[in-house]
Amino acid sequence: MRTVESGGVRLAVFEEGPADAPTVLLVHGYPDTHTVWDDVAAALATRFHVVRYDVRGAGQSDAPRGTAAYRLPLLKDDLFAVADAVSPDRPVHVVAHDWGSIQAWEAVTEPGAHERIASYTSISGPCLDHVAYWMRRRPTPRHLRQVLKQQLHSWYILAFHVPVLPELLWRTVIAKRWPRLLHRIEHVPPRPGHPAPTMAADAARGVSLYRANVRARMGRPRERHTQVPVQVISPRHDHYVTPALTKGLDRWAPNLWRRNLYAGHWSALLRDGAQVARMVTELVDGGPGPRHAPLVVVTGAGSGIGRAAAQAFAATGAEVVVCDIDEEAARATGGHAYQVDVSDEAAMRKFADEVVTRHGVPDIVVNNAGVGHAGSFLATTTEEWQRVLDVNLWGVIHGCQVFGRLMAERGEGGHIVNVASAAAYLPVKSLAAYSTSKAAVLMLSDCLRAEVGARGIGVSTICPGLVATNITRTTTFSGADAAEQERRRASATKAYRRRNFGPEKVAAQILRAVAGDRATVPVTPEAKAGLALARLTPALLRNAARHT
Repeated sequence: MRTVESGGVRLAVFEEGPADAPTVLLVHGYPDTHTVWDDVAAALATRFHVVRYDVRGAGQSDAPRGTAAYRLPLLKDDLFAVADAVSPDRPVHVVAHDWGSIQAWEAVTEPGAHERIASYTSISGPCLDHVAYWMRRRPTPRHLRQVLKQQLHSWYILAFHVPVLPELLWRTVIAKRWPRLLHRIEHVPPRPGHPAPTMAADAARGVSLYRANVRARMGRPRERHTQVPVQVISPRHDHYVTPALTKGLDRWAPNLWRRNLYAGHWSALLRDGAQVARMVTELVDGGPGPRHAPLVVVTGAGSGIGRAAAQAFAATGAEVVVCDIDEEAARATGGHAYQVDVSDEAAMRKFADEVVTRHGVPDIVVNNAGVGHAGSFLATTTEEWQRVLDVNLWGVIHGCQVFGRLMAERGEGGHIVNVASAAAYLPVKSLAAYSTSKAAVLMLSDCLRAEVGARGIGVSTICPGLVATNITRTTTFSGADAAEQERRRASATKAYRRRNFGPEKVAAQILRAVAGDRATVPVTPEAKAGLALARLTPALLRNAARHT
């Protein structure tokens, strides 16, 4: 810790990481102190000189009296004073949150700021001048809805202009309950050191930030441009700052990146600090370079629906990674091909590691690999059950686990597609093992969708129906010798060909399911009719199963 003076105010400054590395300056918001950055700082300090400070009126810094002492020009001077003290010879990389972001915008848009600030990452805090211009845009129905929505989210700003009451509530009620409120609203577990013991007084004084700046800037906005590279991280579950506030920001910051993080206003730092640190590092390294094409992983892509899906995504410009137990077949599909047995957990984890290392975290994963088996429950052996469940169920579980966890940790959303079957909801006594495995996939997908939806990850279950693929040529049959197996396979293949419903039609539905975030997608007419019957008349289907 050191002390830096700015305009007669002593600011408490905290440093960590290698002193000769590029400096990253973290600016906290309201009603926090520098400790809100603990997770972000820990992740950055392995590579950067990380600097945090308690802004005036907060934590261990001085608390000047009077509303005027909290005007943005003074806060801007504080930021530059700290930057000059900790990195006098090199510009700093500024990262700011909430009101820290608002005051950092004041510095970043100062003429010549690009000579002192190398980059700027803004989280949940716009430039007030930019907001004023955004609200004055030529009105359209959509823009008016966005303005109204943001005003509803900003209800507390009006409340903070009420005399005395906000300060009284912070000192007597809110500060004591703050950890409980964060846990209830943003699922942030209580943690040592947060909030700071000075919070009640800090929050009471910090109300002056709103009173000193909001009305003045909303009434008389200035044109504020910047040459500094800017990255805006928008927490998608922010209850206070809507993404619409970044509309038109290119006008003011032409060197701009927009990033989404599926987190709340505070959980972005207190839960997903490592992801914020990653995004900051990408900007410092020259810009995040957002992928123009999504990365798609398809299992069982050596033939049939998997191959059709991989090629359909590739046709849209996506980068496609395919895997199959038959590596030669996977290579014939195209894209980046791997040989993988999806039923082998270790192999799937190794595959995921290779995908991330060589290509990155996928945006879309299609768990398609599957095998067919026919036989009644009493006729199906334990070994046959094991084979079907290993591939059809465990293969999907492995794909969801290894890639779903990566998507969730990245925090930028994604989509998982699990290929099931109409047999998942249409009971057939001759498909006991196969139907069970596919029904399990359908329920797994619904449970996973409920779990990861808040992280921006969609989950879709595709139920194709009778589709002409080579699964009929590899299906096994209980109680049949080799000759009988071949006869039944040939018969099934012939019947599916007569049905004449190709895998490319299923692939088209997979793309639509991802685009529309659809939960359950029956594909063929019989699959659609079967799902309707399963929901409306399940008893009728159970009776019909006795005769199939």
